Amino acid sequence: MSERGRVFAPGRLPAMTRQFRLILILLGLAIASLTTAGQALAHAALTKTVPADGAVVSSAPGEFSLSFSEPVSPLVLNLIGPDGTSRPLTRFTLSDRTLTIAAPSDLANGTHVLSWRVVSEDGHPVGGSVLFSVGAPSAAQPAPIVQTDPAVRIALWLGKLGLYLGLAFGIGGAAFIVWVAPLPATARRPIAGFLALGLLSVPVALAAQGLDALALPLSGALQAAVWQAATTSSFGRTVLIAALALLVALIALAQPNRSGRMLAILAWLGTGAALAASGHASAAEPQFLTRPAVFLHAVGMAGWAGALLPLAFALRPPDGAQALQRFSRRIPVLLLVILLSGAALAIVQVQHPQALLTTPYGLVLTGKLTLVTALIGLGAFNRYRLTEAVVSGRASARRLLVRIIAAEIAIIVAILAVAALWRFTPPPRAIAAAMAQPASVHIHTNKAMADISLTPGRAGPVTITVSLLDGEFGPLAAKELRLALSRPEAGIEPIERQATKQADGSWQIGDLTLPVAGRWTVELEILVSDFEMIRLKETVEIRP
Repeated sequence: MSERGRVFAPGRLPAMTRQFRLILILLGLAIASLTTAGQALAHAALTKTVPADGAVVSSAPGEFSLSFSEPVSPLVLNLIGPDGTSRPLTRFTLSDRTLTIAAPSDLANGTHVLSWRVVSEDGHPVGGSVLFSVGAPSAAQPAPIVQTDPAVRIALWLGKLGLYLGLAFGIGGAAFIVWVAPLPATARRPIAGFLALGLLSVPVALAAQGLDALALPLSGALQAAVWQAATTSSFGRTVLIAALALLVALIALAQPNRSGRMLAILAWLGTGAALAASGHASAAEPQFLTRPAVFLHAVGMAGWAGALLPLAFALRPPDGAQALQRFSRRIPVLLLVILLSGAALAIVQVQHPQALLTTPYGLVLTGKLTLVTALIGLGAFNRYRLTEAVVSGRASARRLLVRIIAAEIAIIVAILAVAALWRFTPPPRAIAAAMAQPASVHIHTNKAMADISLTPGRAGPVTITVSLLDGEFGPLAAKELRLALSRPEAGIEPIERQATKQADGSWQIGDLTLPVAGRWTVELEILVSDFEMIRLKETVEIRP
């Protein structure tokens, strides 16, 4: 048997076998984390509702309003009445971050549940419920049925992992012919296999995305609404671009000429475009930095990962030595692109170093960085200790290099498996933005209206801003404004403050600390004249 035929012979793969055992362990841990992951991990946070959650209103509202921390698109809106009957809400308007929903005209007295599910701009679904009562709360309050299927989360993770493997090893392998050397004939079949894996993962990822978006079990995969929800999300753009890039790479493999090289470049760039089309990092601000950074990171990742398999097959002098030398000379540039773009994205997403160990997203990033560090260490050993020995013709060095390349491939698979977990973890950036959102309440009476905003809307120091109008939406000329916040259930009697009028006509209180979270009662005393005092009262929810 030739040396080329023995490169990946079973007897020569103890290191590779050990690495794949490690991969299986990591995949098992990842699957376990998916099945136990809570549904509370949100990517767009609900910041305000009208009616307020838990509110009791005297008459049925004509519309509902949901405001979020970032732009969203509605997926499912239902209203569950006091008798447990669920009705879909199909009439709504969307204005940036606020969703206004037309209410049914025949709302009965009692407690209602507004169940909502939306998809955020980064392609991740978020759901929740708002309870309000008309007249008085019901004796037995209805509850929405929330379907959670861990199998859907596993399918979504596997679909994304398969897609990533196709992009990295399939398209990256095709790109090898562009930036390193002609592709060894023995490497074409496994690279084509990775491209096929990526294409087969497309429907799996799409179906799981739609099921997750609509909170349906696996049995609902054939419903048209599932595929519509998936294809109309930003992840649908990613899958479409990725599928086209995978097909182009397959065509490039079959044409070892100038046309094939041009198609390989197109597919390689398509990898970056696909991953930049959706996801946490791509949706983050500033867009002029994050989307190009994701594009460069993906292109660099595919270039590095995709070169490993062809190199392993090409390690036979003299052609293998030439390919190895070219790769060794050019990989520092690609590595610099990967590290710089990755660092920029990490800074934007994590913001504070302590979040690396205190948030699910940070733990995933820490795991990825650990694997990347090991990968760079192996790459540096290859470049500075083995490359010259392999070029000089030492068979032992070549065999060792093949084993290390097998380990590098295994580590990259593990990196992609870990990165696919980001789909289920909100970045610290998004968590901080949600926490900074104000809590607000609107009070409307015949004599006066007040918009009250508490920033941030969580326990601790807050700044309160109040805008006043009369009952006809005109300006209300108040002489003084006093505000009181109380929470009798927690033993907190009214905390009173005098508001200061601002240049824009609003009133502000800046020296107030709310010690605990929960539903607070807010009361306003508006002195209109020496003979008229208007009192307004409502509740507001303060987050932990």
